[in-house]
Amino acid sequence: MSHLIDIKGVQKIYKLGTELIYALKHIDLYIDKGEYVALMGPSGSGKSTLMNVIGCLDSVSNGTYILNGQDVSKMTEADLANVRNKEIGFVFQTFNLLPRMDALENVALPLIYAGVSKKERLQIAEQILEKVGLKDRIHHKPNELSGGQRQRVAIARSLVNNPSILLADEPTGNLDSKTSVEIMELFQQIHESGNTVILVTHEEDIAQYAKRVVRLRDGVVETDGLNKLIKHY
Repeated sequence: MSHLIDIKGVQKIYKLGTELIYALKHIDLYIDKGEYVALMGPSGSGKSTLMNVIGCLDSVSNGTYILNGQDVSKMTEADLANVRNKEIGFVFQTFNLLPRMDALENVALPLIYAGVSKKERLQIAEQILEKVGLKDRIHHKPNELSGGQRQRVAIARSLVNNPSILLADEPTGNLDSKTSVEIMELFQQIHESGNTVILVTHEEDIAQYAKRVVRLRDGVVETDGLNKLIKHY
């Protein structure tokens, strides 16, 4: 069976003047459809670079990256943008919502690029907002929502294209601990409904929600194993 994500011998090298910086030295990583994986590591470990590679925000210097049967390591910028739109839903620490649009319009936005009609995209967006518990907030703008509600809008937007992967970068970084638990429980539900979730975090308590934890250090995978400390709230 082929993996959803198949990364072999991946390096990411940045040039800083005459110096070469190896952000990723040699990464082998396989992730299957329906997994819930946390990428962990201290600052400078390579986890953000690896997330950018997995999310097709950055290309690899060496090695291969196969995503859902497509070799993205050889793709042009335009091809990468196309894969990002179709295959990957992003959730960021800072929400990245457009302030002048209400929740419904923010969630429907990716469907404009996918060529979906206005009527259909608003219907889909409303259904997904209902799924994340915001049925009564669809016409509220970001400044009329709490931090947790804004992150729910961002999660709904990430799901609107039915992506192969939901990629969450420090999704609770700007939230208090009670709201963080609520958001992580929502990710749990999303995973249980069949989505592949990849979570990037430096917080142990957040990583414990994942079923498998991949720890990076100095640009290599240090450990990769099933999570023995799964929390139940």
